[in-house]
Amino acid sequence: MRRENQSSVSQFLLLGLPIPPGQKGLFFTLFLGMYLTTVLGNLLIILLIRLDSHLHTPMYFFLSHLAFTDVCFSSVTVPKMLTNMQTQHLFIPYEGCISQTYFFILFADLDSFLITSMAYDRYVAICHPLQYTTIMSQNVCVMLVAGSWVIASACALLHTLLLARLSFCADHTVPHFFCDLAALLKLSCSDTSLNQLVIFTAGLTAIMLPFLCILVSYGHIGATILRVPSAKGIRKALSTCGSHLSVVTLYYGAIIGLYFLPSSNNSNGNNIIASLMYTVVTPMLNPFIYSLRNKDMKGALRKFLHKKTSS
Repeated sequence: MRRENQSSVSQFLLLGLPIPPGQKGLFFTLFLGMYLTTVLGNLLIILLIRLDSHLHTPMYFFLSHLAFTDVCFSSVTVPKMLTNMQTQHLFIPYEGCISQTYFFILFADLDSFLITSMAYDRYVAICHPLQYTTIMSQNVCVMLVAGSWVIASACALLHTLLLARLSFCADHTVPHFFCDLAALLKLSCSDTSLNQLVIFTAGLTAIMLPFLCILVSYGHIGATILRVPSAKGIRKALSTCGSHLSVVTLYYGAIIGLYFLPSSNNSNGNNIIASLMYTVVTPMLNPFIYSLRNKDMKGALRKFLHKKTSS
């Protein structure tokens, strides 16, 4: 990376959350509790899936990777946000900002691909139950996860390399709590038309295409249920897909609200709220959604707690 690419900027100023000074302690405690809940809750999911042989199925294989991704996703932005709130050291080095942008895009895209893989798993389980073990073999599951990592890494690397070639003006103030790609492009003195084009095409690849695949999967699931409607079939479908649908609604609802609503409704305050939703709130809620609405997870948790109390 050439020094002239950085122009005169060696660090960026993160303005953080628009919180009144007298309430910073309250919000620090709130977000610290949410972050710890995210980390501990998702690590517990990973632990339960590893320890309970009944959870060694494709659905829980994807869920364990989603839980790991959620921990990493929150860890990219929240610790720095908490540090800024507590110490008032709002600066982040140029290299640290570029790195944060890379990992943010990586885990955001990875979340999207893993959620899509889980939707495909639910589609096969309900629409092709007799061929489920054949279609969703271990090799297929590993390939889906590996492919998600490769595509997400490539998208993040492409965005980051294009960002690193830009020069930045004297104004280095980022009106956000992390190095958001769109906010950084607004600070650049260079031509960002290529960056904007890549954001559009990569957004279609990493966000909209997976979302359409999820919609198609649930369209087939709905058609299969309506073909032979029964109370038992509907209950089974809800128990199988309810948790995943809740996660899809939370994740894509925040993203659509942030990137696809008219710009008049997309003020900086709304951007920050939407970003908090899918970087802080959604990763924290995922363990509760999957544990409280899932009999297998609740059973594994009871066995784990029983072993601990017995020992």
